[in-house]
Amino acid sequence: MNDFILENLKKLKKNKIPNPEIDLRILLNYSRLINNEIILSNFNINQINIKIFSIILNRRLANEPISKIINKKSFWKDDFYVNEFVLDPRPETEGIIEESKKIFYNRKRNIKILDIGTGSGAIAISLAREFENADILAIDISEDAIKVANKNIRDKKLHDRIKLKKTTINYIDKNFDLIVSNPPYLTKKELKNISQEIRNFEPIISLDGGEDGLKFYREFAKKIPQILNSNAYFIIEIGEKQCDECRKIFSASSLKFEKKAQDLQKKDRIMVFSKL
Repeated sequence: MNDFILENLKKLKKNKIPNPEIDLRILLNYSRLINNEIILSNFNINQINIKIFSIILNRRLANEPISKIINKKSFWKDDFYVNEFVLDPRPETEGIIEESKKIFYNRKRNIKILDIGTGSGAIAISLAREFENADILAIDISEDAIKVANKNIRDKKLHDRIKLKKTTINYIDKNFDLIVSNPPYLTKKELKNISQEIRNFEPIISLDGGEDGLKFYREFAKKIPQILNSNAYFIIEIGEKQCDECRKIFSASSLKFEKKAQDLQKKDRIMVFSKL
């Protein structure tokens, strides 16, 4: 391995960057001047734009996530454009798509879907990929997030199937067969202890669930039953220790708890409710 690679790996390790080899390879490929993918073992400095590489390496050394540097994050079956105005879509959120597929096994069925707090649009787009006749409304209160979602929807040529709206659920008066959401659910205490990467480069509005992290679930319990069709479902992501509290909150609504699903770390992550 040449000196340039070893020197930059050393910088990343000194700054306690996790997975330095993977990150270095991504940064090198992002600044490459050649068509072929760069591999560390046979790297030649003439393969990259040194100026661009230096800039993005310093951003990574300042703990900026790779996804925000290269403006790309993978989720489900697509890569999505992301920036500082949207939360990076995470693997555990894919559980929402998985549970939706289990419920609506007829993929050609005409269903109306609402995605609350769409952010990058990753959930709405992934559902559009799975349900070809779905009519999807994706909402968010952030104008900047709406712009990101709009870019992703247009890039994937789904603008005729997904409608975007800057609003909250309180102003939604249509009914849906499926409502999904990954709402902010961190407590005030958890927010104080989040990593520097998240604190400095992800929108706090997408993380802050109020004092106990349950603010949005309380709002959902009041509003969601009013905008769900009969024989319809509501699927949400939750914090790993919020299942019992969420069940209590929704027990006062007309929704029926169907199941919970765990993420890859075996933590409670997804809850499914029905209005039958």
